[in-house]
Amino acid sequence: METSEKKSQASFTRMDQATKEDFEIIAREGIHFASLLPDRILAHLKQLDGSVDGFPVSRFEHCLQMATMCEKAGKDEEYIVCALLHDIGDLLGSFNHADIAAAILKPVVSEKNHWIVQHHAIFQGYYFFHHLGLDRNMRDQFSDHPYYDACVEFCKFDQAAFNPDYPSLPLAHFEPMVRRVFAEPKSSIYLTENGEMPNIAEQA
Repeated sequence: METSEKKSQASFTRMDQATKEDFEIIAREGIHFASLLPDRILAHLKQLDGSVDGFPVSRFEHCLQMATMCEKAGKDEEYIVCALLHDIGDLLGSFNHADIAAAILKPVVSEKNHWIVQHHAIFQGYYFFHHLGLDRNMRDQFSDHPYYDACVEFCKFDQAAFNPDYPSLPLAHFEPMVRRVFAEPKSSIYLTENGEMPNIAEQA
């Protein structure tokens, strides 16, 4: 009978009583957990398949379609991954999905791409807010922002990615891109001043 290997665990019940050794254990386990982040992201993205809710295509197909359009337009890998994941927050953030996607992407993308994803819902509203009695020009509150035009461009892809007959590339095509983009964080409160993960085993 097979038994699963018991993982090391810290022994504290309160953080103010934790030891360096406790956090060496947590750091080791945390590095492994973080390495599986692309798997969790891809699995969650797949949950958008079948989620239609009135749209012409599923949210999953919409994401694939937009990512495909961006690749065909010659956009770089990070931009394509942002397009692929821009609506990943839909299932848990019915009223703020862009914030969720932006939070997931923030550690691994540029400031510009993060801003675009974080604000794309407002900019996308240009194409439909007036049908709902909302201000389609809500995006203009950011008219002086340096990334305004870039977000307008991003949403030109976004608003066009609802064609049931569009030949989208499969998720498997984009999976290596997701893994490369998420391979190493660019920004995080857990990075040192040198932009590296701390090695607590070397600390005195």
